Amino acid sequence: MNVLITAATSSEAHRLKNQLAGNTVILGDYQEMPAFMQILKLPNPASPSYAHEMLTLCLDKGIGVVYALGKEELNNLLEAEQLFTEFGIEVVHRP
Repeated sequence: MNVLITAATSSEAHRLKNQLAGNTVILGDYQEMPAFMQILKLPNPASPSYAHEMLTLCLDKGIGVVYALGKEELNNLLEAEQLFTEFGIEVVHRP
């Protein structure tokens, strides 16, 4: 199963990636990153269609779990959590 972790430039994202050994972990961020960092370009959470853009991206990449580490990202995804659940995608929020 593919796992997506947002806010890829944060230390929390890298700690979480190390904890999820055994899964295919994809780091993503909506901020511009140099290509050599191999970070997936995510939609901007300020976009009105953010949840739908993220759902499409998850379906295209075979992502089954999303760890949304950015506050705005998480809020947007939690509002659409039922939609993600219908497609078998779990939105995980960390306390």
